Amino acid sequence: MRVHPEPRLGALAVILALTSPAGAQDMDARARAAAAASRAKSSDSEAISRNYLTPGLSNQPISTVDGSQSFATSLACQQSAKMLELLAQPGNSGDITHLTITRDKDLDGSFDSNLTVPVIVSGICANGIISCDAGTWNQCKSFKWDVGASGDLKLSQVAMPELSGCYCVNASCGANLVSSNLSSVLTDLGGGVIGALTTADSRIGVVQASIDGPVIRYVGAQTTACTSNPSVSATAYRANPAAISSDAFAASQSSSVFTALAGSPAASGKAEATSSCTIGREINVKSWDYDDILAVSGSIASVTSCGTNCRRYQIRGAGSCGSSPPIYTATLDPIAPTRIVSARIIEMGADDWVQARVNGEIVGYAGKRQWLGEGLPTGDCRISDDPWYNRNAIDITSRLKAGATIVGARVRGGGDGNWGYVTVEVMVDTACEVRERLVDLCAGYAGNSACRLIAEDVDGVETVRSGVNTGLRPLAQTRLFGSGSCTYQYMRDFFLRTRRYSCVTDNSATSQPDLSRAAYIIDHSTETMLADRTKAADGSLSETTRSFSMPDRPTVSSCEAICKTRAPKANSAVAPAGAVAQKQNDPTGWDSFYHVCSAALVCPLGAGEEIVTDCGCIDDFPEAVVMMQTVRLAGSDLACTAASQ
Repeated sequence: MRVHPEPRLGALAVILALTSPAGAQDMDARARAAAAASRAKSSDSEAISRNYLTPGLSNQPISTVDGSQSFATSLACQQSAKMLELLAQPGNSGDITHLTITRDKDLDGSFDSNLTVPVIVSGICANGIISCDAGTWNQCKSFKWDVGASGDLKLSQVAMPELSGCYCVNASCGANLVSSNLSSVLTDLGGGVIGALTTADSRIGVVQASIDGPVIRYVGAQTTACTSNPSVSATAYRANPAAISSDAFAASQSSSVFTALAGSPAASGKAEATSSCTIGREINVKSWDYDDILAVSGSIASVTSCGTNCRRYQIRGAGSCGSSPPIYTATLDPIAPTRIVSARIIEMGADDWVQARVNGEIVGYAGKRQWLGEGLPTGDCRISDDPWYNRNAIDITSRLKAGATIVGARVRGGGDGNWGYVTVEVMVDTACEVRERLVDLCAGYAGNSACRLIAEDVDGVETVRSGVNTGLRPLAQTRLFGSGSCTYQYMRDFFLRTRRYSCVTDNSATSQPDLSRAAYIIDHSTETMLADRTKAADGSLSETTRSFSMPDRPTVSSCEAICKTRAPKANSAVAPAGAVAQKQNDPTGWDSFYHVCSAALVCPLGAGEEIVTDCGCIDDFPEAVVMMQTVRLAGSDLACTAASQ
């Protein structure tokens, strides 16, 4: 075997300094000790969370890798040791019949928000829950974890395809699934809740989770920005990602650091940078109800229907013959003004008089004589006669669309007739609202002459490969959006394009390094002799040779020994078509695990696991590729995505 020394001179000096066996052994021991210390601090996600994330976000000291020093951090604005607690208790049907979530919204150390889920939990998803008839998978409804405008956690009913990673937990899929898998059930429920909270408020960071019986607790902190507004500038591009390119260019023009780097030799020359981007189609369908558009409160005597999306509100009360007849009012508050079709006062009736008012302005009357002023009408107040009506409609649509509108009925009457009313009719538009937009994050690259498209995937179909069109095109797809009465099918030529561009950066002024000396050393050196060629000040070259030996190297295994195990698992996954187990011959499946073996090549089996492949150099990459390809092709048209290699 021929060994080529490293071309860099610094590396050669290190190698020559380690020619003694004692020095090599000492360096080997120090390297192994440093590696062991580093692995103990950051070998897996739990170690990183325990040693760095949790103390860093909790204002606790963080120690160095070797533990010799520690330092305090202040990465969070405020912390709470009990940011969220989730309690889940199953019932006799296997469903979770009691699910309570308690939060510390302002992270001041005390709970200030409580949510008791109003439905039973029959299935759990990564971002929501499924509620069915107790103990069955019938009449199921899907709910997604969401956060309201006030920051309170809530459940929003959605279509099943909007949920992911769903599985069944009630008796229809197995016995005692919640109790026997309580830890994973709590983790999945808590993960969905935390995901919704952190999506709504990017300042929130969760640093630790602990399970105590049927309760999972989370320690949280506020990061990113020490403000009371969750819409911080650091997360502003989430709502408008296309603005990143223009904002970055504007910032670069006024940055002295950018200008200095752009003019430096390092910024000259030519290089290629590869970037990925997407062009996605977003379609949102929203359903509307009458109460989502208009809120009414006050002296409402009755509410009647006047047809589809139409209601009539009667403002009614008893009158008085005194100098100040009472005024009965109702407030009409438009929640969605643009969806108000019409608003009219359609009738006034009284025995003896009634006066209609809108925001304090007198707009009409009903009575024996005219009453359009602040004063009282002339004549006897205690009239026992037929009632008076005024059915000339008065349009108040523009006023209601402008904001909250107060409609009043001022009633004057006595004796056997002392009543009066004003009837308001409001029609609204409850048609489903559909919003569609195309989010193009590739416009900056497509408009740059220095960039070229090297790869494109359209809804799972590879249309460009290595800069060459494959000739494949996806068929137009039909997808379902919305839920309930607002469910629509949309056919589009594409829904998601994933592209990769290669952009040339001009660095022509960069001087190329002189590698001739390194090339000479590599070509002329052997395992026992080091050859070198140096250049003198006058330009002459001199060649030298000297003895050379590599230090003894410890033996290293060809791989890290791992083992593959499996444990039985009930197929409790669910999909829009129902529980997966109902479609299979055998309702029991397997979970596969990979473990790092001990130094003695012992496989650390978990609870209920059995060994599939014992400790050794396991290569399951072909199996993983086949599984991923199967999943990809399952959601695509095989005739369209098949391509000859």
